[in-house]
Amino acid sequence: MKVGVPKEIKNHEYRVGLVPASVRELTQHGHEVFVQSTAGHGIGVDDSEFEVAGARILPDAEQVFESAEMIVKVKEPQAVERAMLKEHHTLFTYLHLAPDAPQTEELVNGGACCIAYETVTDDAGQLPLLAPMSEVAGRLSIQAGAWCLEKAHGGSGVLLGGVPGVEPANVVIIGGGTVGFNACQMAVGLGANVAVLDRSAKVMRFLDAIFASRIETVFSNADAIERHIRTADLVIGGVLIPGASAPKLVTREHLGLMRKGSVLVDVAIDQGGCFETSKATTHAEPTYIVDDIVHYCVANMPGAVPRTSAFALNNATLPFTLALADKGAKQAMLDDPHLLEGLNVYHGKVTYKDVADDLGYDYVPAREALAN
Repeated sequence: MKVGVPKEIKNHEYRVGLVPASVRELTQHGHEVFVQSTAGHGIGVDDSEFEVAGARILPDAEQVFESAEMIVKVKEPQAVERAMLKEHHTLFTYLHLAPDAPQTEELVNGGACCIAYETVTDDAGQLPLLAPMSEVAGRLSIQAGAWCLEKAHGGSGVLLGGVPGVEPANVVIIGGGTVGFNACQMAVGLGANVAVLDRSAKVMRFLDAIFASRIETVFSNADAIERHIRTADLVIGGVLIPGASAPKLVTREHLGLMRKGSVLVDVAIDQGGCFETSKATTHAEPTYIVDDIVHYCVANMPGAVPRTSAFALNNATLPFTLALADKGAKQAMLDDPHLLEGLNVYHGKVTYKDVADDLGYDYVPAREALAN
C-alpha cells in the first residue's frame, strides 16, 4: 500500500503521523511511504532520517495526498486537507467529529474511509490510541494550570505546592480516568491538596489504593461539584464519553461560586469541553477569562510536547497502521472488531452512533456499511 504522511498544519501542531521507526516497519512489510518535507522538524527529525528508514520525501501536501492510498496524520484534517481527500483514500488520525459539524459534513461528502484513533477499542473496552495522549494531556494539565495560576497570567497568585507555613493549592479533578489519574500523579507530586470526582466505585477504589490518604476521592454529582469548586484553585476537566460530545458539568452560573483568579483546564475540549464556558483555544493564545476565572482550553494539548507525544502515539498506532496497510482497510476492519470501532465515516455514511446522534445523521453500523 502507498502510505502518505503530510505535515501537520493545525496551529502550533508539531507532531507527525509516523516517526522513522514506524516508516521502517512499513517499508519492511513492502509498503511505499511518502513523507512531506520537513514534516518531522517539529520533533527534531530531519528528512534524511525518514529517507534512511525507506520513505520518499515529497515537497508538499498535495503530492503526498495524490501519491497515497492511506493518509496517516495526528490531528483532524483541516479544511484545505479535507479538500484533498478522495473516495479512494483511507484516513487514519484523530477526528473528534461529534462537536465538529463542518468537518463531519465535508468528510461525509468527500466519500473517504475515515478511521478515528479515539474510538478504536481493545479487549478491556479501553481506548488504546487515545490513552497515550490522555496520559500526556493529564500531566500537562497540571503544568498548564500552575502556569495559569501565576498572577502575570491572570491567576490568583497561588503556588500549587505552597511553602512551609503557607497552605498548598486545592486541585479538583473531575473524572478519574486516564487524564484524571495522570493529572493526579502530577498534582500530588507537586504537593497540592487533591480531590478527584468520579462516578465509578471501581475507579475510586483504584485511586484510593494508589494514592491513599494523599488524595480525596468523591462520588461525582451536581452537589459534589458545586461544593468542591467553591474552594478550588485549579479545576481539571477530564470527563470522556467515547466519540460523543462531553457533558457540561461546570456551568456559567458555577463560576460565580469560585474564587477570583481560579483556573479551569478543560482537557475534554476536543470533544466540545466539559465546562459550559469552554471554547477551543490554541497554544499561541491558550487562555481567556470569564467572570474572573481563567480558562485554558487548548484543543491539542499534547502538541506542546510534540517529541514525547509523537513517539508515544506511534507506539500505540503502529500495529493498527500495519494491519490497515497489510490487509487493506476493509479487510483489516472486518478481521478486527476493535479497529472496526474506529470507523466513523465510510463512503458518505456515518458509522459511529454517537457522532450520528449528536449531529443528526442517519446511523449505519460499520459492519453493514462495509458489506455494501
